Amino acid sequence: MDLKIFDRMESEVRGYVRSFPVIFSKARGSELIDEDGRSYIDFFSGAGTLNYGHNNPVLRERMMAYLESDGVTHGLDMATSAKKYFMQTLDRLVLEPRGLDYVLQFTGPTGTNAVEAALKIARQVKGRQNVISFTHGFHGVSGGSLAATANRKFRKAAGVALGNISFMPYDGYFGPDVNTMAYLERMLDDPSSGLDHPAAVIVETVQGEGGVNVASQRWLRELERLCRRHDMLLIVDDIQVGCGRTGGALAAGSSQGKSAPSGGGAGAFFSFEAAGISPDIVTLSKSLSGFGLPMALVLLRRELDVWEPGAHSGTFRGNNLAFVTAAQALESYWADGALSEEVAAKERLVRDWLENLAHSHRGAGLGVRGRGLIQGLVTPVGDNLAGRIARRAFEQGVVIETSGAHDEVLKVLPALTIAREQLQQGMEIIERSVGEILAGEGRRPRMLKVAGGGQ
Repeated sequence: MDLKIFDRMESEVRGYVRSFPVIFSKARGSELIDEDGRSYIDFFSGAGTLNYGHNNPVLRERMMAYLESDGVTHGLDMATSAKKYFMQTLDRLVLEPRGLDYVLQFTGPTGTNAVEAALKIARQVKGRQNVISFTHGFHGVSGGSLAATANRKFRKAAGVALGNISFMPYDGYFGPDVNTMAYLERMLDDPSSGLDHPAAVIVETVQGEGGVNVASQRWLRELERLCRRHDMLLIVDDIQVGCGRTGGALAAGSSQGKSAPSGGGAGAFFSFEAAGISPDIVTLSKSLSGFGLPMALVLLRRELDVWEPGAHSGTFRGNNLAFVTAAQALESYWADGALSEEVAAKERLVRDWLENLAHSHRGAGLGVRGRGLIQGLVTPVGDNLAGRIARRAFEQGVVIETSGAHDEVLKVLPALTIAREQLQQGMEIIERSVGEILAGEGRRPRMLKVAGGGQ
């Protein structure tokens, strides 16, 4: 592969090309193909942007038909037929069945822009500057969202002081025996704790970039209780783990106490549904368009919409092609519960495989955590084991990334629509890669029979 043009012309800031040093030329479903014609199984999914796979044919057909009809492609925040239909579809298939009455704010088409808008409106509504974020949290790399991002690598690139954020320990940060929500409650209750009264709390229910850290449902419910008690808005950042990524069934009745319409069978679209909480603000992006097209959205409780016209603007907040594919994705995958059932089955497959892999290499200090189809193989900190496994897996045909404060977690993030056989093939490559790396270090596996792993 001749990557010289990238070395010569592109900034040193580029990242993923260093992990995957080939030139990709085609993609379909969960398959990436490089210029030499070599195929790779995609366990990366555009960092969670491609829940329905590359070049999904149903979405592509709808987009092509729209283009051929001379449909509007760029419209700022003007009213267009594509935006109208997306809003109607989102309301019919997602919001109404869950009893959610949110106002939609279309921001610039990136997740970080949605977070910026959420933080700005929370501060306006409450008239306070401070916001609580959490250890290992990632919310973007622009201004306000970067201030709410915990990772030192991203923060030190800012070049300016990052303020008006107080970091608190996430669920499990001090281990399973420490209730971090009790710590937060004590800080809020104590007028001499030094914690300025926050306008809001921003949280990921599963921290993807932070290392596939999963908040328990109880912890999330306690967080909501504290927000209500202390007059703070609850912002859920669902940018990576929304749009069905975490799996789960749609509970009878909504989180807001209204009844779901009869005949509704769709699974959990939002990651917070299983906890039964009602965020004041939700940010979405990544897989919202369904096709990898840039699109971001903020969902606001109606009474919070105190924006003046144009107060949070952006030239590309009207990506009509994304509206078209997003509406089609909702109609194709969220009219019933089939996709969520599929995610649940694939979650069991991946989870069983990873847990048996950890048990087979008991002396290597491996662990497993995750929800739905975001699962992590946790390795010991300090020897870059996860990175070496990822590199070996790539050599054998799997695109996969690492995450966590020390890049110690191998993050399995396939498309929700990946074929079962392809998923098993990718897991076999990961298993082989782990075995080869550990064998090279003299760590011999303890062989176990895999239950439900397809091996």
